[in-house]
Amino acid sequence: MKRIFVTGGAGFIGSAVCRHLCRLGLTVLNVDKLTYAGNLDSLRDVAELPNYSFRQADICDRPTMEAAFASFAPDAIIHLAAETHVDRSIDSSAAFIRTNVDGTLTLLETARAYMRNAGAEHFRFLHVSTDEVYGSLGPEGAFTETSPYDPRSPYSASKASADHLVSAWGHTYGLPVLTSNTSNNFGPFQFPEKLVPLTILNAMEGRPIAVYGDGANVRDWLFVEDHAKALHMILAKGALGETYNIGSRNERTNLQVVHKICELLDAERPAGAPHAQHITFVTDRPGHDRRYAIDPSKAESVLGWRAEESFDAGLAKTVRWYLENEWWWRPLRANVHDGRRLGAPA
Repeated sequence: MKRIFVTGGAGFIGSAVCRHLCRLGLTVLNVDKLTYAGNLDSLRDVAELPNYSFRQADICDRPTMEAAFASFAPDAIIHLAAETHVDRSIDSSAAFIRTNVDGTLTLLETARAYMRNAGAEHFRFLHVSTDEVYGSLGPEGAFTETSPYDPRSPYSASKASADHLVSAWGHTYGLPVLTSNTSNNFGPFQFPEKLVPLTILNAMEGRPIAVYGDGANVRDWLFVEDHAKALHMILAKGALGETYNIGSRNERTNLQVVHKICELLDAERPAGAPHAQHITFVTDRPGHDRRYAIDPSKAESVLGWRAEESFDAGLAKTVRWYLENEWWWRPLRANVHDGRRLGAPA
């Protein structure tokens, strides 16, 4: 598989995937609608490479998707394009259903027609999903590939729907599908509405650092470059029809994450210390899942993948990156998302 069609490649995880695949020498077509979270500046390191190309398009536009498949002739697709922010899904769910459900359906049908018409016998369809489809865990245990689905937000419900469509198209039509479900990603180039970059930027600017509820909600944190490597390995080595959970066993409460960021900023930018003075507890998000944790044993044993970056080292790299790359985030902060809260309770 040398020609990879990537949807949502201008987003946070998608851009990391494009950069990783291009570094491996694979030929990449990045298809992205360039909504608020799509940013071609995240791809400037590969933009001029001969094995990278970009096409601005909506995955719900089937004629355009068919034309892109026909002209690029991919060996595989990594489907990342999605609306992903839970708070935004609380405010406006329709966009999540359109992109995450209708868009996935369009791609499945486009891929099915492409395989039939082009005779692409070895084509693969990798659908990238989230651990949020499994719902909320108690204090013990971790999600596995056989955990029952129990989505609690419009976002997770839309991704669960897409997961089921992918599975059904594999069973009904024999489409060569794979699915991955990942834990919370963090790292450079993440849009500044998510917890890690939002905390970094608000703390740097001396603005309130909003922590939902008591801050005890637990997430498993995965460095984005480890995720990109995992997706390539699933595509190359995964068994068709299988699901692979991707996590790093780095469980932290939201409050622990925020405090660690503040500690790092105290060291890197002591003029604003102590940055933790800006932590503010706010009313919790509606339906806020208490704990997520991923068991990545299957990916580790079957694929030979393992997360390489520890949480502390990855977070230190991330904080330093935001400190050194204001050129990337400042326009977004000024023109797209100014740090205000989304998804607030009525």
